[in-house]
Amino acid sequence: MTPPTPSRKASLPRMAAWLTAALTLTAIASAAPRTLAQIQTAGTLRLATEAAFPPFNFYQQKALAGFEVDLGNAIGKALNLKVEWVVQPFDGLLIGLNQGRYDAVMASHAITPERQKAVDFLNPHYCSTVNIVAKKGGPLTRAALAGKTVGTQIGTAQIPILQAIPKIGGVKTFPNDPAVLTALQSGRVDAWSSNGPVVAYMLKQTGQQKNILIGEIISNERNAGAVARNNTALRAALNTTLARLMSDGTYLKISQQWFGQDIRCK
Repeated sequence: MTPPTPSRKASLPRMAAWLTAALTLTAIASAAPRTLAQIQTAGTLRLATEAAFPPFNFYQQKALAGFEVDLGNAIGKALNLKVEWVVQPFDGLLIGLNQGRYDAVMASHAITPERQKAVDFLNPHYCSTVNIVAKKGGPLTRAALAGKTVGTQIGTAQIPILQAIPKIGGVKTFPNDPAVLTALQSGRVDAWSSNGPVVAYMLKQTGQQKNILIGEIISNERNAGAVARNNTALRAALNTTLARLMSDGTYLKISQQWFGQDIRCK
């Protein structure tokens, strides 16, 4: 924010209003993440997600839905807390977490050493593959990507994996997977790389299973929620609750509903 330029016309009330706004923005940006005790006192658990990663988190008509949404709601219920969902783009989720904008993130973040330096991950709530995807007759293996452009979502763990593939033509990022699928269909990219279950779901929903194929696995991911660094008590409470849901049948019921199978890490 740039302060108004001092002049004879700059009134004291205007300057005071600018100063108040600046201080408010600073306070918001530097707000400390809530502790477990503060969350329990408030009676609410603020969870953040992307809402553009079906079937894990997405809008179904106008309602937030998906495996992670149902799991997050179940965690809140088990803790006797009302869940309040916050939606924002994937690449800003972990930044907002450490700024105290919400209490935890559930948005299919793969656990990586780089991310572990920024946040404290919960125990993984599912494991998945990352695949190369292309139109029929297109590049479906690492070798076939020579000279080809691959589209993927910005901020994802597969970007450096793709960039390391020998002779790959290039990696182009998009805001979310639906945007990558559109780019693949229109020929703006030659291939798409994403979470295997997400691709399978999206192709089924769009009726593209015969035209677009899922190819080689390029990585395996352990995906987890996260809390801000050193929010130890909250992390312990969420992990304990997740373990309880995995043992009492709640997790299996949710997983079967969305995938027809148990997707927890084996």
